[in-house]
Amino acid sequence: MKLATLKDGTRDGQLVVVSKDLTRYCAASNIAPTMQAALDNWDETAPQLEALYRDVEHQAVPCERFHEREAHSPLPRAYQWADGSAYINHVELVRKARDAEVPKSFYKDPLMYQGGSDKFLAPRDPIPLGDPAWGCDMEGEIAVITNDVPMGVSSQDAASHIKLLMLVNDVSLRGLIPGELAKGFGFFQSKPSSAFSPVAVTPDELGDSWKGNVIHLPLIVDYNNEPFGRANAGEDATFSLADLVAHAAKTRDLGAGAVIGSGTVSNKDAGGGPGKPVSEGGLGYSCIAEIRMIETIADGKPSTPFMSAGDTVRVGMNDADGHSIFGNIEQEVVTV
Repeated sequence: MKLATLKDGTRDGQLVVVSKDLTRYCAASNIAPTMQAALDNWDETAPQLEALYRDVEHQAVPCERFHEREAHSPLPRAYQWADGSAYINHVELVRKARDAEVPKSFYKDPLMYQGGSDKFLAPRDPIPLGDPAWGCDMEGEIAVITNDVPMGVSSQDAASHIKLLMLVNDVSLRGLIPGELAKGFGFFQSKPSSAFSPVAVTPDELGDSWKGNVIHLPLIVDYNNEPFGRANAGEDATFSLADLVAHAAKTRDLGAGAVIGSGTVSNKDAGGGPGKPVSEGGLGYSCIAEIRMIETIADGKPSTPFMSAGDTVRVGMNDADGHSIFGNIEQEVVTV
């Protein structure tokens, strides 16, 4: 099934069930008023939401037109947002940009940071930028939403706790990251609010594209209305999304509604080297930092600037028939 949260003037919005083709919705208030309320009682609410989804598909209930611009992130705020590092190719490239080696442990033990989750950006909200020197970057990712996850869960068992999937634009301020990491205490100011796709879907909606707890489809990233990234989320994933959930739950329970991100989707080229731009026949990149690193390797310095006021990013994913699965994140950078 497909679920969304519509803006209604409240912090947490209104939970709705969305048709498979993303054209219609039916309010789910009689089942759960918000996405978080549904997740808190998932064993009870999920069957009811699935029944409503079937009714929406069969046009057996009154529906209204679904407009992605009216949607909030599926969870407008969450008790937990942690972002991992499923795609080591991205980690390798970005750390090279900082003259930092990749420890061998990174290939067995994923990176993860705990981000701010008290207020996410809606998928059509602008990206606020206080200073272009902060180095604003987009990062196209996959994320899961869990139910209650017990501490110490195995990766195998963690898979059963993945209830919904969505896309992410994990905004990063690259110019602030080195100084923060040098303090030895992790990200904070360099990781402002992220935005998620208009729609969250259950894993069964992905059919054969959901294998090994990874989505085997290209992540579509357009930058300033030009193709920028087409990396396949099912390729070059060192860790699965279930691995990342298990990692997050190693020393703590995860509450229902925990959001765990994949990290930037990133592919190597066919020869095993850094990926090539889409304009050169490659799969491109899901963030600007990667192309800057490749430019540095080739030319000694980067030539692609980070985002500034007026720049736009679009993140989406289509099924095998070319139909949008999650709707699209579409954002413009604005000066604040």
